[in-house]
Amino acid sequence: MKRLLWWLLAGTRGGETRAMILKLLKERPYNANQLTQELGLDYKTIRHHLRVLQKNKIVVTRGGRYGKLYFLSPEMEKNLDIFEEIWSKIGKNKLSKRR
Repeated sequence: MKRLLWWLLAGTRGGETRAMILKLLKERPYNANQLTQELGLDYKTIRHHLRVLQKNKIVVTRGGRYGKLYFLSPEMEKNLDIFEEIWSKIGKNKLSKRR
């Protein structure tokens, strides 16, 4: 899981967006439209990152089409400490580059 998260968050373009999605989903479930509003990003961009996270078993869904909610997968919930460790190392650097 640690290698997978490093790759998804630090090793590929879009890692910061995926990390921000995970930070939100850690607090509560969201649908894609709600994530779009919270992050101020394009809906298609959010859907792309959700597909990547779902394909890698980082998030799971419940519900149908428009009302589909995204949750952290049970495996991801067990490994939140790894996510926090990675974010503590890369998050500040990525955010400071945006300013």
